[in-house]
Amino acid sequence: MTQIDTAKPIAESDPNPLMLQIQGLNVYYGESHILRNVDFNVNKGKMICLIGRNGVGKTTMLKTLTGLLKPRSGRIIFRDRDITDLPSHKRARLGIGYVPQGREVIPRVTVRENLLLGLEALPEGRGRSSEIPEEIFELFPVLKTMLSRMGGDLSGGQQQQLAIARALMGKPQLLVLDEPTEGIQPSIILEIEAAVRRIIEATGISVLLVEQHLHFVRQADYYYAMQKGGIVASGETSELSQEVIQRFLAV
Repeated sequence: MTQIDTAKPIAESDPNPLMLQIQGLNVYYGESHILRNVDFNVNKGKMICLIGRNGVGKTTMLKTLTGLLKPRSGRIIFRDRDITDLPSHKRARLGIGYVPQGREVIPRVTVRENLLLGLEALPEGRGRSSEIPEEIFELFPVLKTMLSRMGGDLSGGQQQQLAIARALMGKPQLLVLDEPTEGIQPSIILEIEAAVRRIIEATGISVLLVEQHLHFVRQADYYYAMQKGGIVASGETSELSQEVIQRFLAV
């Protein structure tokens, strides 16, 4: 029997500590109420996916989390610290890495320079090297062969890999990805999926993902479904039902 439950936090018995707590978040554009009392959790070392049709508030949620939008009410707790009022650059230095929709690779600088820009997210005073860790190339081998190429000359899939790698240069504790498969060919989607899982397994970081591609959604541990600016269903992706898929993912 298919079950769509009212959204609730991930099971309290989960031994992994909470990395992120979103509590009663309300966000407006002018007087338009976009996010409505949003609550959800992200546990350490887990991949959480926000699903829902276009226009339900998923990207607004990520922009609010990363400090690009200010909530009217509610709280954002990251690693036991209330960051609701912190600016975006301070959130980055606390360990939130963000790859926005559209990737935002800088087109007229090289792949190497794009990657090194990711070091700006490291906490002040932390040693910064001009060397790119070999782990980056183990995750995304194609980038090693393209270090001197301009970012704008890469394909969409290569730019997405570059954007994720750039975020990883700041050594985040939480990696936030907004529709990383958008406009990318299927073979590259599989490579990105595999890289994200390897990142979690190797580093223990958490991933918060907005995604429409069903195969990628199923790589996550848990999902939260959004509708009309609120969380309306949640559960383990291993139990993702056809009813939920039709209701929140089917075009």
